[in-house]
Amino acid sequence: MAAGAGRCWGNPERAGRLLVIGCSAASLRLYLAFIGRPLPSLRQRTPRCLIGSLSRFSTPSRQSRGRVGGAALPGRPGAPGAGRERAPGGGAGLRAANGVRRRGGAGGRGQGSALSQDGGGAGAVDRSNFKTCEQSSFCRRQRSLQPGRSPYRALLESLQLGPGAATLQLVNEATKVPLLLELSGLRENTTRIRIRELHPLRPRFEVPDVLLGEPQPEPLTVTGREEGSLELALGPGGHRLLLTAKPFRMDLLRGRRLLASINARGLLVFEPLRPRPGSFSDKVSSSLGSLWDKLRSLFYSDPPKEPAEEEAAAEGQEGGEGTENTDSQSEKPTEEATEEPGSWEETFKTHTDSKPNGPTSVGLDFSLPGFEHVYGIPEHADNLRLRTTEGGDPYRLYNLDVFQYELYNPMALYGSVPLLLAHSARSTLGLFWLNAAETWVDISSNTAGKTLFGKLLDYMQGGGETPQTDVRWMSESGVIDVFLLLGPTPAAVAGQYAALTGTQALPPLFALGYHQSRWNYNDEEDVAAVERGFEEHAIPCDVLWLDIEHADGKRYFTWDPSKFPQPRAMLERLAAKKRKMVSIVDPHIKVDSAYRVHSELRARGFYVKTKDGGDYEGWCWPGSAAYPDFTNPEMRAWWASMFAYEQYEGSTENLFTWNDMNEPSVFSGPEVTMHKDAVHHGGWEHRDLHNLYGFYVQMATAEGQIQRSGGRQRPFVLSRAFFAGSQRYGAVWTGDNAAEWEHLKISIPMCLSFGLAGLSFCGADVGGFFKNPEPELLVRWYQAGAFQPFFRAHAHLDTVRREPWLFGEENTALIRAALRRRYALLPFWYTAFYRCHRHGLPVMRPLWMEYPEDTTTFAMDDQYLIDRALLVHPVTEQGARGVQVYLPGKGEVWYDVDSHQKHHAPQTLYVPVTMSSIPVYQRGGTVVPRQDRVRRSTECMKGDPFTLYVALSPQGTAEGDLFLDDGQSFDYATAARYLHRRFIFAGNTLTASSADPRGSFETPAWVERVVILGAGKPAAVVLRPAAGPEARLDFQHDAETSVLTLRKPGVPIGADWAIVLR
Repeated sequence: MAAGAGRCWGNPERAGRLLVIGCSAASLRLYLAFIGRPLPSLRQRTPRCLIGSLSRFSTPSRQSRGRVGGAALPGRPGAPGAGRERAPGGGAGLRAANGVRRRGGAGGRGQGSALSQDGGGAGAVDRSNFKTCEQSSFCRRQRSLQPGRSPYRALLESLQLGPGAATLQLVNEATKVPLLLELSGLRENTTRIRIRELHPLRPRFEVPDVLLGEPQPEPLTVTGREEGSLELALGPGGHRLLLTAKPFRMDLLRGRRLLASINARGLLVFEPLRPRPGSFSDKVSSSLGSLWDKLRSLFYSDPPKEPAEEEAAAEGQEGGEGTENTDSQSEKPTEEATEEPGSWEETFKTHTDSKPNGPTSVGLDFSLPGFEHVYGIPEHADNLRLRTTEGGDPYRLYNLDVFQYELYNPMALYGSVPLLLAHSARSTLGLFWLNAAETWVDISSNTAGKTLFGKLLDYMQGGGETPQTDVRWMSESGVIDVFLLLGPTPAAVAGQYAALTGTQALPPLFALGYHQSRWNYNDEEDVAAVERGFEEHAIPCDVLWLDIEHADGKRYFTWDPSKFPQPRAMLERLAAKKRKMVSIVDPHIKVDSAYRVHSELRARGFYVKTKDGGDYEGWCWPGSAAYPDFTNPEMRAWWASMFAYEQYEGSTENLFTWNDMNEPSVFSGPEVTMHKDAVHHGGWEHRDLHNLYGFYVQMATAEGQIQRSGGRQRPFVLSRAFFAGSQRYGAVWTGDNAAEWEHLKISIPMCLSFGLAGLSFCGADVGGFFKNPEPELLVRWYQAGAFQPFFRAHAHLDTVRREPWLFGEENTALIRAALRRRYALLPFWYTAFYRCHRHGLPVMRPLWMEYPEDTTTFAMDDQYLIDRALLVHPVTEQGARGVQVYLPGKGEVWYDVDSHQKHHAPQTLYVPVTMSSIPVYQRGGTVVPRQDRVRRSTECMKGDPFTLYVALSPQGTAEGDLFLDDGQSFDYATAARYLHRRFIFAGNTLTASSADPRGSFETPAWVERVVILGAGKPAAVVLRPAAGPEARLDFQHDAETSVLTLRKPGVPIGADWAIVLR
């Protein structure tokens, strides 16, 4: 503190002191900096000033602003669990505040009801446990604001152009609270819009660690000015931003086409931090308001008016040019017009949220002319195409443990990615709303004539009405930080998002195999029996899973000494068969002084805190549990160290991890999660960063697996909760589904939505977690799961056992066939994941990503593409005898992968199906590598020969690739130990060459067969190796199907060669 500062305001830690001072300009600057009100300038003379009290609040350090860091806050007043019903005892007989009974070791996963006899639950979600928009005060406040004239005005004269950003001030004309608008044109055709308080009472949370780094800006230039507006060029992509001052709005254009309008409906909301009404500081501020105004006038001047506004005021009318909808509302109510219930304290059921910072929500609307179809914002159990939310609740993004979730509604689920994609036949656009607080997204359909756009008439083309989608984001706290991903293609948007948040981590090869799980395999003997079952029935399997019952009293990082007395020996037996194991490690830690993990976390101060400063405790599987603060980098480092072999006793290199319940799930908490006024590292409230918690859990766990191998081996971590950027750390799944046909169907659009949001490694519990599937449903689910990225069967503790061989030989054979198809295509899957890892395109993708102009595909979510080569339409109807399959692509052809029959596109086929049918089609013009030899696991397939399936286009061409490495290490990235091969068929010649000459990898694998679909019968087939003489190859041609099979070319997969058809 500067000399003299102490006498100027005494001890700033003593809150609530009224100070009458004669202070210097330097001291005044320090004081105002302390309360978060920096001065733009100070006059030279020293004022005699009267300053109000230091209000009772805790302030994160300036160094911690915008990241999770800095010193911890002082404790806050209030009870940690106000209104919570504490259940006595241990994990059995739990009763949470919502009155839901839990059965330790036998209850539903997550919050739940009494379980039925049909296996793990009956009925549907108890909606009363979760808020609606009307019950969430900030959502209710914001939604009560109807479209109309915005109270915000842009101060164009405050514009400043920096190296990579333009800044200018906005002011709410009703409250006079100034905001700072920052506009950035970024590389990859991306625009960033940030809005913050200009003089915040204290720092506001800004999401850290999600972006790969600070995005690289492009130069901005002012390309036009006129009265009340200006135009900015956003880098070299031809995009321009037209900014209108009053009412404030922005219009983004590409050439003469309007892409998006921001605040066109006047729904910008930014609730500024302020003292609590009736608080001591507020009363002082009120009584001494005139003196403060005098003080303020010394340092701040009122924003100058625009010329048009001055002229209008002189004429006794409102200044500035109007926009659409101004007739509907002459002046929109502002967010501070009235003190709404729930602004400073909010109660839901028996839980009270103290809201020490008051109302701090933010919101903004986007109008997307020309777009009728929008997608993304997972996780919701809904169709791929997002529906309008008019007349119902908005889509909610708030990570929650929702027991027996309902389908086809906008309720929040386990994860949140605030990325929305809009697509039309002309272009694709993305909106990435970087905010980790509770968020609601309203979507409405609209049509707008040319006259809607006022000054943009000259930019519009054509006549009549234009379809439009309006999107409104509403978040409880933080700042406005939004990225507009300008495409213009689906692939470009995927790349733009990947440039910001990263691509899907390349999984170890075993993780793409089949995973066998249930809650719970009982003991080591049970694990051995299940593993033997796969051997005896010749069914491939890579991983066996252990749920919460494997640990000693649900103390994670331990083993139950009676059920799993020799975990290392068990793991070594699996390793001998080239198999792995996954054990669950949840982020709730049993409160037990004899439990080393708990003792260390408590001693190090690594738990989330209550508002009073004590360790936050809630109720979960172990009974009373505390929650590690994963926002603390030091805690994450400690957590990672716990996966070292010497720390996690009994673990070996073939043991991997499942992070469940990491929303976080708190049985005794509001909405079955953590209290929003709990406090994290740096003093941030849980409300600010709730949706980041699971992201950090998976991050720390993945880092632990990397560290235990000395940085060489890739991790595998499955997480239930997620956020933007989680794709960098592992896999996700759709949560606790049910053994019902509708849940099988919904797994497709859910995983498609995950993929659009960057999370390609997605799957659903095969067979359904709750209830017992009939054999037909189970078989169909295996068939569908074999063609989804993450392939795991999982089941509730109370379900009947459902290993693949327990439903009769006929069904065992069908399941075996589906699993073998999965393993045969693993080279194709692995290559697709490598391309996703490099470029960001989802592995499992909707048809419109490859056929962006085909409007038939825009709402289609019962079939999909794997990469660009395979089209899959799983059978998801009970008793189905046929399915309708749409084959896209004008002038293209598709081949049935079973019959090899060729079909011309575009057309819709009625495909008869039997219980063995999995309708899959290979796209003409592609090459798909396979390994057809039957093995027990992926590791056993290393070195096996390849078969290349070459599907010719109508032009007689095809192209594909193969990525190959050791399947487990980072050597592909750190030492260029890989092969990336390219196969091209053209001019009756199939050539193999390197797609990336930087890589090299030794493998004994060779080409066993080449199958060419759509080929005529040649007179001869000749192999031309890169070195050595030509050789004739044996071949077989099927005239009925036009399939040419070349047997045993015998060339190494890593060699260059050509095969010529004569």
